[in-house]
Amino acid sequence: MNPRVTLAVAVRVLTQLRRDRRTMAMLLVLPCLLIALLWWMFEETGPTTFDQVGPALLAIFPFTVMFLVTSVTTLRERSSGTLERLLAMPMGKLDFLGGYALAFGVVAAVQSVLAVALSVGLLGLEVQGPVWLLTAVAVADALLGTALGLLVSAFAGSEFQAVQFMPAVVIPQILLCGLFVPRGDLPSVLGAISDLLPLSYATDAMTHLTRSAAVGEVLRDLGVVLVVAAAGLALGAVTLRRRTP
Repeated sequence: MNPRVTLAVAVRVLTQLRRDRRTMAMLLVLPCLLIALLWWMFEETGPTTFDQVGPALLAIFPFTVMFLVTSVTTLRERSSGTLERLLAMPMGKLDFLGGYALAFGVVAAVQSVLAVALSVGLLGLEVQGPVWLLTAVAVADALLGTALGLLVSAFAGSEFQAVQFMPAVVIPQILLCGLFVPRGDLPSVLGAISDLLPLSYATDAMTHLTRSAAVGEVLRDLGVVLVVAAAGLALGAVTLRRRTP
C-alpha cells in the first residue's frame, strides 16, 4: 500500500463529492434531518424517550447512509470502467479502497460531528460520558458502514443490486442492535446472532456513554467496531473486481 497513491485517490474522491451536491446533502444533512424527525415524533411522549432511542439513532443513521452511498459509488466506478483504468496504473486494490475509506472517513467525521452537535446541543440528548468519545464512536460507526459498503460492492453487478444488499446486511443489524428490544431481552438464538453483528457494539458504546461514564466498556466496543471495519477493507481488497462482467 503506497501512502501517496492512497492520498491521491482520496483527494480525487473528495473532489468528486464536492461537485455532487445531492450526494453531499445526503451524506451530511440527511442523518441530521432523520434524527430531528425522530426527536419531533417523540417530543409529546416525554423527554426521556429520545434519550432512550437517541444513542441507537446516532449509530444507525450514519452507518446506513455511508453503506448505501459508498457501495453505489464504488460500483459506479467499476461499471463505468474507471476502476479498471485506475488499476492499470501503479496502484493496488488496497490503495484504491484505502483512498475511498480515507475520503469517506473525512466525510464521516464531518457527518458525525454534525449529528452529535445536533443531538446533544440542540435536541438535548443527555450524555454522561465525554462528548468527544461519543463523536469518536459515531465516526467509527460511519467508517464501519463505509467498509461494509466497499466490501459488498465487489459482489454486486449493478447499482440496483448494491441497494439490494441493504436487506441482507443493514436491516438485520438494525433489528437486532437494541433499538426495538434491549439486546439482553432477545431470545437466546437472536441474542447470539446480535453478538456477531458489529452495529450492536456501536449501539452499545453509544448507550454506555449516554447512561453512564463507563469509558472502559465504550473503548472495548469501539475496538470491535474498528477491527470489523479494518477486516471489511482487507476482505474488500481481496474480492474487488476490476470491472463488472
